[in-house]
Amino acid sequence: MTKDQAQHKPIDAVILWVDGNDEKHMTKMLPYLEDKSKIKSKKFRTRYDQVNEIKFTIDSILKFAPYIRNIFVITDNQTPDFLSNSKDTYKKVSIIDHKVIFKGFEEFLPTFNCRPIETCMHRIPNLAEHFIYFNDDFFLINGTKPSDFYRNGFPVLRGKWLKFDKDIFYKKFKKPRVGHKKIQQKAAFLLGFNKYYNFKHTPHPLRRSTFENYFKENPDVFIDNIKHKFRSPNQFTPQGLANHLEIKNKTCHFKSDLQLMYFRSYKKPMYWYKFKLNVKAKRNLFLGLQSLDRSPPHILEYILEWLERRMS
Repeated sequence: MTKDQAQHKPIDAVILWVDGNDEKHMTKMLPYLEDKSKIKSKKFRTRYDQVNEIKFTIDSILKFAPYIRNIFVITDNQTPDFLSNSKDTYKKVSIIDHKVIFKGFEEFLPTFNCRPIETCMHRIPNLAEHFIYFNDDFFLINGTKPSDFYRNGFPVLRGKWLKFDKDIFYKKFKKPRVGHKKIQQKAAFLLGFNKYYNFKHTPHPLRRSTFENYFKENPDVFIDNIKHKFRSPNQFTPQGLANHLEIKNKTCHFKSDLQLMYFRSYKKPMYWYKFKLNVKAKRNLFLGLQSLDRSPPHILEYILEWLERRMS
């Protein structure tokens, strides 16, 4: 154990995962869709479809963050195949079903929306006070230490301050879009901020008590965010809520360097991906691969092979 590790309390990791290719999952979803044809739409499906990225997410934590105590994977009655077949390698990993974190609020299940799940993830039994939330398309790509995520017990927030869209002149004339920035703005506005701290697609260091204390005092806010089976413009991002609570309480540290390499489009030539992954990756801690399932086959094959080598 390093000196840095010894100074920190236990840290867990939480990952949300769904196998949208599972026919049972599609069947469960259909009765709740007004437009049944959406189930085959690429734009809709990319939120659920996967190419086994979660294996590399977990492998990256085991390799580059060995101080993580437990890795909790939240799923809806599903288990990634590789976990079933390699139990010894993945002793730190536990599957947590939606029913566990929605205990007492089962009427809101099933849900096909990450925001209610994120709103409930702090309810994992025996979850550490300090936990890092990963999407299943986040990866560690170099060695990390606890102080990359927490300092003096407080989360390290990576991002920058931005104006609300309503305060930016040209955006007043654009069609409203409910995306990553908008749901962060809702969280900031809810807490009385007049601007918001915009975070990117890096792992999110969080504190269980931050969620517990706020939702205990604001149960209606909790219910309003978990009641939507699909994404709604009325929701906020729970990570954004936690970040702005920490900022309000002066219980966080800011870091402008994201230490992130992030891909969300796979239309560039192959040499660009090779340069990024084999040169730029050395300078960063994190890799985000949004909608990797939509990547052309030759680029997908190269990226997956690179991840395999990196995590081995």
